Amino acid sequence: MDADNRIVLNIGGTRHETYIHVLKKIPATRLSRLSPTLGNYDPVLNEYFFDRHPEAFEMILNYYRTGKLHYPTNVCGPLFEEELEYWGLDSNQVEPCCWMTYTLFRDTQDTLQIINGMKLDSRVEKLTEEEVAQQFGWENDYYDGNLSWWQKHKPKLWAVFNDPRSSHIAKAISIISTILVLLSITAFAARTVPLAEIPSIILVEEWNASMIFGVPGSYSPVITPFQVSMSYQSFTFYTEMICNVWFAFELVGQLLFCPKLGRFLKSPLTIIDIIAIISFVLDSVVKVLVANDVIKFFDAQASKEVLELFAIVRILRLFKLAQHYTAFKVLAQTFKASSRVLALILFFVILFVVLLASFIYCAERIMYNPNNRLTDAVQSLWWAIITLTTIGYGDYVPMTFSGKLVGSLAALASVLVVAFPVPVIVANFSNLYLHMRARAKLPKRRLRVLQAHELKPTVTAPTTLNPGHPTFRSILSRANNVVGVAE
Repeated sequence: MDADNRIVLNIGGTRHETYIHVLKKIPATRLSRLSPTLGNYDPVLNEYFFDRHPEAFEMILNYYRTGKLHYPTNVCGPLFEEELEYWGLDSNQVEPCCWMTYTLFRDTQDTLQIINGMKLDSRVEKLTEEEVAQQFGWENDYYDGNLSWWQKHKPKLWAVFNDPRSSHIAKAISIISTILVLLSITAFAARTVPLAEIPSIILVEEWNASMIFGVPGSYSPVITPFQVSMSYQSFTFYTEMICNVWFAFELVGQLLFCPKLGRFLKSPLTIIDIIAIISFVLDSVVKVLVANDVIKFFDAQASKEVLELFAIVRILRLFKLAQHYTAFKVLAQTFKASSRVLALILFFVILFVVLLASFIYCAERIMYNPNNRLTDAVQSLWWAIITLTTIGYGDYVPMTFSGKLVGSLAALASVLVVAFPVPVIVANFSNLYLHMRARAKLPKRRLRVLQAHELKPTVTAPTTLNPGHPTFRSILSRANNVVGVAE
């Protein structure tokens, strides 16, 4: 009889009724092995009680009935996966219609992991002495209590140059560095003004200052363009010198106090700083040699052109400002997270540029066109790039009917190739930024708990540790910190 096959399941206070043969459809699961001998069976009410999530169980029971696993929209993804694991079900059996729901929370977890690695929380407490010792590789000396004077003060000095939140001095250094970065870039740009390019060996006609001031017959000094140029060059030179002296001081301090020298030297910002300082020193040496007639001015021009290429690296110092501003970090992570989309855009842009350049080159030649400017492949490639990226300078335009037809196809292709993938990048930026803002609004107590869990060590292989081993003491100390914060 059906009454004998019916079974009642009480899940978190919500009663569900089904048949035993329904639960037998998926063998080797918790529900397929139910029997009255289990401890959660209530003989008085004739039901099985499980203190689990009732809303998540509705989809689980529906999976037994229909053989199709759907994800609930009102239950958090990790929670539903925990429920599936408890009942002995495979979460990978989700139906295609729920793939977006299934992958959404996984993408969210990846985003939160990225944000955790970006160290964006300004309200989180400073690192403990134990964590600082681990950062510098001094765990054994810390646990043995043998930290030297240098080991105690080196992290503090490193924080002065690296962490503006560590002290007022560190914040002041950060502000000075920001101002000098902008001042250095301004001075570098000012060097390109024509007034600074007047050669010192060229004699020029003198200007009479009385004509400038408009007072005929009065005595006035004579000012030459050479003197004006030298004053201008001196101002930009000394400005750059002050900035580079500060950057050299900051770089030496970071080299002396950094936790790991090899990792610090491999940093792109460190490489930019070193090249920029070296380029300024070499540029100054060339100017001194020219002024002392060690080398001739015209012989030094070739060296100057080479040095100017390295001097452009000074502009890249702007990236130093990115480490102090959250928006720049989020933007950098957006490009990193969108690397596949960017690579796809680049591939299609190159493909369409080559095709359209070939088409426009042939289209402008098959018809009579005395004003044809697309006479070679290089100019055709330039036209294709400018058109496909929707810039359209108008310096090269098709003049024939066939050329305009190819130009119309290029304009339509630009919408498909460039405009369509861009929202993916915008979505990645929005996703990172919104989660970052949400994390920033968490209470400070909750942030401390998150930080404690982020620092929790992971064991990659079973190992036997004695209680005196530093790793054992580290794990024990971190566990105590997590418990203390949670309490």
